[in-house]
Amino acid sequence: MPLIPVVPENHSHVLAEFDCLDPLLSALRLDSGRLKCTCLAVSRKWLALGTSAGGLHLIQREGWKQRLILTHKEGSITQVACCPHDEDFIAVSTSQGLVAVWELQLERRGRPERVSVSWEHRGQSITALCWDTSTLRVFVGDSGGKVSFLRAGSSKLGKGSAFVIFPVQTVTTVDSRVVQLGYQDGRLLVSSLSRCYLCDTDREKFWRVGNKERDGEYGACFFPQNKGLLLGQPPLLYCARPGSRIWEASFNGEVLSTHQFKQLLACPPLPLITYRNEPNYNPMHKSPQSVAFPKLLYLGDQNLLTWTESAIYIFTPQNGQVLLWSEVKDLVDVAVYRSELFCLHGSGHLSHLSLLSAERCVERLLRRESWSLAAAVCCMFQHAVTISRARKSVPIDRLEHLRSQLSSSTDLELIGQLEEVISKLEPLDSASSSRRSSISSHESFNVLDCGIYRVISRRGSQSDEETGSLINPSTSEEERLKEFSFVQEDDQGDHGKNSIFSTSKRSDQGLQFHLPLSFRPKPPRIALQAVKDSVSSFVKKTTEKINTLQMNSELFQRPEFREGGQAEISATASPYSEEMENEVYDEISNTEADMQELRLATERAISQIQDPLVLLDPVCLGEALLDWLPTLERILGPAEDYINTTDSAENVVSNGSPPEPVRVASPKPVPPDLLTNLTELATLYTELSCFRNQNEQTLGCLTFLRRYFFLLDQERVRRMCLLCYQEQPEMKSSFMEAMLGPTLILKLLDLLNLRKFAMSFSRLYEKHGEAAVRSFSQFYPTITPADVMTMAQQSHFLAYLDNLVQSRAEEHRLSFLQSLLESESLRQDWLELALTHDAPQHCDTMTPDGQPRWHSHCFSWGYGRLLALLIRLPADFSSKQKMAETCRSHGYWTGYLYLCSELQRRTEAFSTICQLDDISLLEEPDGVEPQTLDEWKLLIQLSQQCSHAADSEQVTGVNGSSWSNGSADCGGKISPENLTLMLARTAGPDRALEVLEDCGVQLVLSPHSRLVCELLRVTEKRQRAMIQTMLERCDRFLWSQHA
Repeated sequence: MPLIPVVPENHSHVLAEFDCLDPLLSALRLDSGRLKCTCLAVSRKWLALGTSAGGLHLIQREGWKQRLILTHKEGSITQVACCPHDEDFIAVSTSQGLVAVWELQLERRGRPERVSVSWEHRGQSITALCWDTSTLRVFVGDSGGKVSFLRAGSSKLGKGSAFVIFPVQTVTTVDSRVVQLGYQDGRLLVSSLSRCYLCDTDREKFWRVGNKERDGEYGACFFPQNKGLLLGQPPLLYCARPGSRIWEASFNGEVLSTHQFKQLLACPPLPLITYRNEPNYNPMHKSPQSVAFPKLLYLGDQNLLTWTESAIYIFTPQNGQVLLWSEVKDLVDVAVYRSELFCLHGSGHLSHLSLLSAERCVERLLRRESWSLAAAVCCMFQHAVTISRARKSVPIDRLEHLRSQLSSSTDLELIGQLEEVISKLEPLDSASSSRRSSISSHESFNVLDCGIYRVISRRGSQSDEETGSLINPSTSEEERLKEFSFVQEDDQGDHGKNSIFSTSKRSDQGLQFHLPLSFRPKPPRIALQAVKDSVSSFVKKTTEKINTLQMNSELFQRPEFREGGQAEISATASPYSEEMENEVYDEISNTEADMQELRLATERAISQIQDPLVLLDPVCLGEALLDWLPTLERILGPAEDYINTTDSAENVVSNGSPPEPVRVASPKPVPPDLLTNLTELATLYTELSCFRNQNEQTLGCLTFLRRYFFLLDQERVRRMCLLCYQEQPEMKSSFMEAMLGPTLILKLLDLLNLRKFAMSFSRLYEKHGEAAVRSFSQFYPTITPADVMTMAQQSHFLAYLDNLVQSRAEEHRLSFLQSLLESESLRQDWLELALTHDAPQHCDTMTPDGQPRWHSHCFSWGYGRLLALLIRLPADFSSKQKMAETCRSHGYWTGYLYLCSELQRRTEAFSTICQLDDISLLEEPDGVEPQTLDEWKLLIQLSQQCSHAADSEQVTGVNGSSWSNGSADCGGKISPENLTLMLARTAGPDRALEVLEDCGVQLVLSPHSRLVCELLRVTEKRQRAMIQTMLERCDRFLWSQHA
């Protein structure tokens, strides 16, 4: 056997075939030339195979046993789809345009039957079927562009549902043939030959995804975001484009970015691991591939699958990389379930593939005793097998046993390669697991007899003698860095500003701390090249920077001083003298040494932080950062006279002196790669010192923020200030001061193209007050509620927040308000703020003893809409209790009743309703209606107790005429008679009178109430007679069917 080439380290997964489905096809007689498999679908329980003779074979995946065959006389099967939420239903389409939904009835051991049939697409070729994710509804697309849906009746839906025939409805008709359908959370995705359309089937709204058309078969699919930090986020859309491109769009159809895979597919294909032949990997690179992706499918854990006639492609769109692509011949269709692929080939045979990591593939091959194939995968994916975490799947003794099973006569070279792999294995319980940070993921080691760990680099530089190997690893690193690229090309016109990529924002969303776990030092050649580039451009940048600073200072001068400053600017902008050039070159040499020293200190700190024992221990983490801090202070810190003139910011502020100014620009040019690492360390130091509140540290959090703001991640610092603004308000004020600085304002102007407005942001508020604040809602998310809260008064901030929330669609307001709450404490703060501004008088809503006044819930609250949303936000039990007490203390009875219902405090709710004396609070959709007879008894007793107090309060007129604001909408009184009528409508008049007697209430019904009770008795008798008649007819119908 020739030597097996090694796969590059960026490949960690394979497609493997462990099962052979040929015996299954032979048993079904689908391997003959007369009868072939035409389509397939897969679910957790079934493998469904449609045939050219109109038969649908249902294979139970457990044991690969055939359970059912469903026959159709309307032609061959063209499409099949399994219901994702109820595997007892399956939809099929035939070549004559028939669509049928079958109910298998396996649980009740009945015969399968067609529960719904549609001839809406008669004469057309049906090209796509798609199930609703929550109801028994199937969407159908055909070659003419028509999209319809049919519902399936079933006895599972309730009595009589099986006899209801639902009409077939047409959703829309697009401009060309339907290629693929997808459904998620109430929205239907339609991909045609020319466009992608998004349909809201409930509201009958339609959107086009993107602006550019296409011509050909291109698929589209939903991409759920239900993992980790993305849990609860709406799904994304992915739509195929010409030239190996894929659009990424939001759930509203707005194109966010374009992923370009043409250059990334220039890598060689990974071999298919199969028992049919030996894996063959050719490391020679191919030319870039321009592929049309006919369908897109969501696969496994956040992966995207597509295929052509000759290859399968799997992408990870969240980071824009190709997970793998493998050559597979004669592909016709692919069905997926989780990480499993079922492929239908043109010859009619099936293949069952699994996507899994290389070490898991080796483990399964060892269990199947495929010794040669397992050894070949080990040698091919050495980087995945040798790392320590792979010992859980592939222990060392299993690999040694594998070596003993190979034949020394036929597999001699394979044995040699496997022994080399075994020598590089990292033990699971060795020091490598605790020192993982100090050893790169591209290196392994073995333990010598003397106890020394010998590090083996796989990059090419293995000894001090190989000095010439420095070029090779740097070149491979540069190529590796070029692999991650999103190319927008000509699709930028499709979506304008939305095509700006923001992967860091997506990954950091929801984190209080961003702990950098993936630091990796750059190779020496790249580091030297960065220093060389910074030195070569230093003189040129110095002149440009001085001119830029002069222009910025002129921009922020008052108008009366600009004319006098012209001479100074022109004099400063004159060319350098020869003496100044000599000073600049002296400064260049000093800058080189300083940057190199800072780089070494930064890389040393990063290597320490990579150790989990250091990273997860605040004390050790603080010590590592304090060791790095002096180097940063000496090289990028302020001058000594600057430090002497100002003490630490905390002491200066306490003494009443002004704090030191915020530095928003670096005093020296910093290479980009070094600046990235400095930003991570500086932000981590700021967060650690802020939340731990250590006064004994060398440099306080506030001082560090003001001195090194140019190094910090502004988004993370903003979130930190929101979390600690109550304990440390000076942190937030310093952050806002820095954000309003000249340099950052200019960046904001370029981003928004609103230079005049941003320059007068504070002046607008000072001049126009609340009217200016309300207008800021149109500039969200650039101007956030946190910014307005810092600048504006509380009453003005409420107006801004209410206007911002109401600007969204009604169905999106609650989720949007929840997204604004970056800190859970803000919910309570905003609730108390809304309850204390533009609210009714306290004496109008509550009695002196703290009880609700009669009809006091009818008062209008200035921010009632905002309050209704705030109390409906998701929260834990303790937060809900606190919100309920807040609503009660302020007399906001509508919100108090809603929260009592949420907290199951029904007795308190009934007592409050009786004191408010409004029966509509029991009848409204959000009302608290009694659910048991005991609750009805309690409510009747409470109504008796409160009736006298309510009458006296209404007569004395405590509320006066003030409650007329909205009181016209209040309902009737709560009295035992009205409650009895309500109970009679629910449980019947006889039962209601029995409950009244049990409560000991002596009540004489009025003539109107007696008439209502008599009508309810007559209606109840007629309903019982009608139900009996329907049951008898159904019984006769069922007996006739059995006969």
